[in-house]
Amino acid sequence: MSDAAIREAILAAAVARGADKSLCPSEVARALAPEDWRPLMGRVRREAIALAREGRIEVLRKGRPVDPGAEIRGVIRLRIRP
Repeated sequence: MSDAAIREAILAAAVARGADKSLCPSEVARALAPEDWRPLMGRVRREAIALAREGRIEVLRKGRPVDPGAEIRGVIRLRIRP
């Protein structure tokens, strides 16, 4: 699976969810590989952070946007930028 396919899946899921709601990166991984999604989690997180650096989505931690330039650890959620 290409990084571009992962990015497209993240953007499509975020747009579908809307700016009012967020999604878990695992939702994207599960959509891309329903039977074996866990190995994709690192790549989904990495591409989500790259998209956030480009200003296309927001990465949330505890409901608040985080700086995509900083180290992001723990549980995150994704949201299309309003």
